[in-house]
Amino acid sequence: MADAASHVSYLPPILTFCAAAVIAVPLFRKLGQSAVLGYLAAGIVIGPSILGVIKDPDAIRSTAEIGVVLLLFLVGLELQPARLYSMRKDILGTGLAQMALSAAGIGLFGWWFGLSAAGAVAVGVALALSATSIALQQLQERGDASEPYGRRTFSILLFQDMAIAPALALLPLLATTGGAEAGSPMRALASLGIALFALVLIVLAGRYVMNPFFRILANTGAKDVMTAAALLIVLGAALLMEHVGLSMAMGAFLAGVMLADSHFRHELEADIEPFRGVLLGLFFMAVGMSLDLRLVAANWMLLAVAAPLLVLFKIVVVTSILRISCSSWLEAIRAGALLSPAGEFAFVLVPLGLAQGLLNPQQAAMATALAAISMLLGPVVAKLIDAVLLARTTPETMEEDYEGTSDSQVMVVGFGRFGQVVTQALLLQHINITVIDSDVEQIRAAARFGFKVYYGDGTRLDVLRAAGAGRAKVVCVCVDDKDAALRIVEMIKAEFPNVRVHVRAFDRIHAIELMKANVDYQMRETFESALGFGRVTLEALGLSHDEADFVIDHVRDRDAQRMEIQFSEGIAAALNRVPRVTPEPIVKPKGKSKALNAETEQVIADGGAEVSVGGVGEPEL
Repeated sequence: MADAASHVSYLPPILTFCAAAVIAVPLFRKLGQSAVLGYLAAGIVIGPSILGVIKDPDAIRSTAEIGVVLLLFLVGLELQPARLYSMRKDILGTGLAQMALSAAGIGLFGWWFGLSAAGAVAVGVALALSATSIALQQLQERGDASEPYGRRTFSILLFQDMAIAPALALLPLLATTGGAEAGSPMRALASLGIALFALVLIVLAGRYVMNPFFRILANTGAKDVMTAAALLIVLGAALLMEHVGLSMAMGAFLAGVMLADSHFRHELEADIEPFRGVLLGLFFMAVGMSLDLRLVAANWMLLAVAAPLLVLFKIVVVTSILRISCSSWLEAIRAGALLSPAGEFAFVLVPLGLAQGLLNPQQAAMATALAAISMLLGPVVAKLIDAVLLARTTPETMEEDYEGTSDSQVMVVGFGRFGQVVTQALLLQHINITVIDSDVEQIRAAARFGFKVYYGDGTRLDVLRAAGAGRAKVVCVCVDDKDAALRIVEMIKAEFPNVRVHVRAFDRIHAIELMKANVDYQMRETFESALGFGRVTLEALGLSHDEADFVIDHVRDRDAQRMEIQFSEGIAAALNRVPRVTPEPIVKPKGKSKALNAETEQVIADGGAEVSVGGVGEPEL
């Protein structure tokens, strides 16, 4: 019986976490707050300070940190290496400025309150870091991860993750006792070399090993094995990074980036997502459990002043940096609010500072409490900024019901101006179509005219599958979001390879990216209308209808030839992702058409002397 009791002893903590989550999170969501705040509050209640159901928060946090690891892996899956490289200026410039200014300001404040110089540096660096998990969770809840301020927020967070290894090496060098032996600098350099070797190893494995590995597993048809393999890759990369002194989250992020171009990306995302949600919630509860309410009560006045000041100071720093780099005030403030809480690694760096003698137990406890309170306060401040400055409203949703879509030959994703025109030709031929859109007002407007549009987010694989994408002959992607269009194409090509995909392209670069994604047909949204406009203008200048058509057909043919050349040369894959397309200018066509008279030839020749098709204006078409 004793063995049986010990065997099930792990169940009470699990049941406690689940009960706390299902009570606290819906309650806080009902109050309009972030789920993160609900998890933190639940942790405080079940932790040692109140109910005492969980006695050792540190033991829980070591397991719960896997949630942060999985979150960073999923973020990495959304970032192709080319896109990551394009963010280098924000990562190295904005990220470094935020880290340096925040650490300096917080360190000076701590030194003024009696910390030693080395202790002030330790606290400054620890509290200058931001909560990656909280910021990314809030961005996902808002759906703003792809917004400019969301990308810059992530760039700063990524720099902070890269800065963790130097920070862990810095504190022993600052130690007044036992940490400054002669061999310390050499050991630090050796550790740096090992860390770089591990980074190179992960990059090479992702480039040459992971895709063949997953292809072999996929051919077996065992989905459970694919899930196990995904966890193996993520946790293996995280463990390797931790072993060489870097962040586990950094290793998982790199693994995700290396798989971002993989055909298995969406399946990996679906496999990892449930684990990520549960373990990340557990991590937030562990942070809440670490808050010592007795210490807070004994120093409530100091913490009541210091915690808001810390949050506001970090908001000011980030806002100022982003405003200088040409972000709008609102975007800069929103990013600052997301980065205002102290980070998860404050709970690693502060105990390390205590162990190295940089801080005494009272100072370390106060710094830890300040970090935990800022993690509670930060999401509230971010919510208030949204409510007061932006007056944002929650987008209205509808029930997802796809009954009656089983016999559709064509699926149209997006029912804006472009999608509405596309459907007219199909309806005139009495072709069965399914149209999905996420704009509730657009759906209701269509219903008033007797047209059925289904509610759904076309970037979700489950929505595409439920709406019948796999049964359709053609999927027409008519959304006006470039990134969303590419994501939909990737999912359809990966999950429904026999379905033709026709896509609305935003501009020339987007069109080439779609060609690289193997779409069956793409059209730039303004190209044909601009050609029609130009044809009428030529007629207004005296050309006949046939003469104008000849000129426009020539422009169209030349454009198609240039697109093919640019696609073959891989222009769209340039690392800066904004290539300068500069082909030769338009000149008189070779040969001579009977439809062209001398006056027409002169018009073309004159235009060719002045117009450069491939200049700054061309990517707009």
